Amino acid sequence: MNDAPRSPGSSSAALRLPRDPELGYFGPGSVTWKVMADPSAGPGGIAALFTQALHPRALAGVDQHSDFRTQFWPRLARTAEYVMTVTFSSREKVDRVAGHVRRAHEHVRGVDPVTGRTYAASEPDLLRWVHVTEVNGFLDAVQRAGAGLTDDEADRFLAEQVRAAELLGATDVPASRAEVADYFEAVRPELQASPTSRSGALRLLAPPMPTRVALTTPARPAWTALATLGFALQPRWARRMHGLPGLPTTDLAAGLVIRALRTTVLALPETWQRGPVAREALAKERAILGDAA
Repeated sequence: MNDAPRSPGSSSAALRLPRDPELGYFGPGSVTWKVMADPSAGPGGIAALFTQALHPRALAGVDQHSDFRTQFWPRLARTAEYVMTVTFSSREKVDRVAGHVRRAHEHVRGVDPVTGRTYAASEPDLLRWVHVTEVNGFLDAVQRAGAGLTDDEADRFLAEQVRAAELLGATDVPASRAEVADYFEAVRPELQASPTSRSGALRLLAPPMPTRVALTTPARPAWTALATLGFALQPRWARRMHGLPGLPTTDLAAGLVIRALRTTVLALPETWQRGPVAREALAKERAILGDAA
């Protein structure tokens, strides 16, 4: 097995890397930093988790090899930490954590009980599915929240994000909104809801929570509201495919809520808006772009 860091392939090689490796694979001025620093990206990531559950072979790996059911919060935190690391950290650190994930994927293989087909987490097509749902979720949420992205910026975000996919071994990754739409159209015959996907969706909507936290803090209703928003932010076809009665299947309310959420969070102090990794990176960005002005 080759654990050497993957270099950006032909899909992303034309995009210029920051000169300073400490600025990572994207750096100041990138659309990736703009999108991923926006507070509305988080609910988009939750939307991606719901959509990802509709791919039986991808879900089987999570269901059979992860602690998603018993360790929901640590698992969610590790996923968020990985995304923020790849987005904002140095290339050396990104290569290290991506290598760790690739090695872990080598042990995730088995048989999907829904389709009867084998799967391996390292398969490029499964990596592609997870990547595309993720970046589409982030981008769609930020656009619908009113962040002011242009069409060119939206396409550039997807082109930049090909690097993140290649680090884990994905190939033939869509690099524009048109390519993402074509990809979803092509992959939809492979998707289906199942008892496992519905169980996963319900766990995401109502994860286990310590009794004291659930009874003495607003954590339970706050998470339920955030997860419901994530469900509503999925593509319409995905929401309907889940077949979960009582959950939103229309777009208007989701758009209004994500806009209101973004406005509210942006009115808070910066330490409440973003995590420390993003705050440190954006401080560097302000200094660099300020010096260049």
